[in-house]
Amino acid sequence: MQASTHLIKGNLEVKISKRRDLPCFREFKERKSTLTRNLCIRRGSICSGLSSGAVSMGAELARARDNVETVARSLIKFRSVKGGDVEDLAPINPHETSTGTVLPFVGVACLGAILFGYHLGVVNGALDYLSKDLGIAQNAVMQGWVVSTLLAAAAVGSFTGGALADKFGRTRTFQLDAIPLIIGAVLTAIAQNVQTMIIGRLLAGIGIGITSAIVPLYISEISPTDIRGALGSVNQLFICIGILAALVAGLPLSRSPVWWRGMFGLAVIPSILLALGMTYSPESPRWLFQQGKISEAEKSIGTLYGKERVPEVMYELRTAGQGSTEPEAGWIDLFSKRYWKVVSVGSALFFFQQFAGINAVVYYSTAVFRSAGIASDVAASALVGASNVFGTVIASSLMDRQGRKSLLITSFSGMGASMLLLSLSFTWKVLAPYSGILAVVGTVLYVLSFSLGAGPVPALLLPEIFASRIRAKAVALSLCMHWISNFVIGLYFLSVVDKFGISVVYLVFAAVCLLAVLFMAGNVVETKGRSLEEIELALNPTT
Repeated sequence: MQASTHLIKGNLEVKISKRRDLPCFREFKERKSTLTRNLCIRRGSICSGLSSGAVSMGAELARARDNVETVARSLIKFRSVKGGDVEDLAPINPHETSTGTVLPFVGVACLGAILFGYHLGVVNGALDYLSKDLGIAQNAVMQGWVVSTLLAAAAVGSFTGGALADKFGRTRTFQLDAIPLIIGAVLTAIAQNVQTMIIGRLLAGIGIGITSAIVPLYISEISPTDIRGALGSVNQLFICIGILAALVAGLPLSRSPVWWRGMFGLAVIPSILLALGMTYSPESPRWLFQQGKISEAEKSIGTLYGKERVPEVMYELRTAGQGSTEPEAGWIDLFSKRYWKVVSVGSALFFFQQFAGINAVVYYSTAVFRSAGIASDVAASALVGASNVFGTVIASSLMDRQGRKSLLITSFSGMGASMLLLSLSFTWKVLAPYSGILAVVGTVLYVLSFSLGAGPVPALLLPEIFASRIRAKAVALSLCMHWISNFVIGLYFLSVVDKFGISVVYLVFAAVCLLAVLFMAGNVVETKGRSLEEIELALNPTT
């Protein structure tokens, strides 16, 4: 019996022999040895070798093994850093997942994503009608301000969202964010002049800028590692749903021209639900741990994953160690040698996302579809929106199997090929008889390719690759790049098209997609299947 017991211990020691110099595994050995001694005291028949029958000895041995394995399961799945990458150890229990209590809170956070999409899309169908009511039907400049004020304000909101999330926590920031979202929706709904409308759009823009930063941040920090990709991509899915909701909300406009006020007013409902839902949602355990609120972090972990996983997750947080040894980073730290490379990758992802032409395609899709004989603006928008939703659903199922990096490369490759097809459909005379069909096919393929990776992955990947002490601010900085790029594209796209032609512009977008593929192949790390703490140790091995 002693030989059998030693055999179990030997097998466990073989699994960790390559990592026995790490402090965490020294602790593992000490805990294992202590447990073994306790087992010997409690189960003297095993250690003394007393004969109690083969069945009895087998049962005792099984119980001893189960106790040792329980300790092992409570420890983090450690991995070593090698050449800037992560080398996997076999997971102790790869099939153990706890998602039942996480999903409702992810759903509450995604109300912010719905508002993101809804406020982006609501003005498109309503612009002509509100312009007549507010007296700016002949003033293209003021109409442009009504549209673009939201984007400029969102850049400000995303930049401040990180600081608010660090100071007040994720859930409280959601609640604070509901204030400008509600006021902005009300002002735009009751506006009697363009000044009130612009103020309302300004407040709504600040609100969706903040949500664009904290929704992916919160989801990534509360999601179990093995399904974090799928849950993170839900953010993009709900943005698409929000855009479609704005489209559907605009259908009654043909019968009631004043319905545009109701369209803007509807945004109040999810804003209130978001504030109420976050009252009952647990705070991010990682943020609580970093604030030194250990008991609250343990309570949050129990709510999210179950009480049985509290020791495991707390051990994982302690292993990362940064929350307890370093203060939260300041803005200047983002540009330090230690973090600048990873921060620049985050900003580049959103730069490529926007300058690869997604908004330009959406803006120009109606004209493209009309050239193919599809005269209905609603039908054109619905086809683009449905393609976006369909691709995002596919991406959700692939995120944790194919990985983030491979989806990004596949996505930008498909976008580049689609842009090339769109460009050629406008210029090659041999394709002239099929130009309308090719334009529609190219647009749909582009949107599908975008939704497979370039759309959902950046917002998911950034909270994963940023260290805990810079995560909120770095995400906010990257989202600021998103909104600035979006604003520039929206402001200058039509002017550039008028000067150079749509074919040349689409060709430039195709070149940007190619540059994006090369950049991501050399600079983006794969994060699937790794906890946030493991990723942090991999990218910052000296911390």
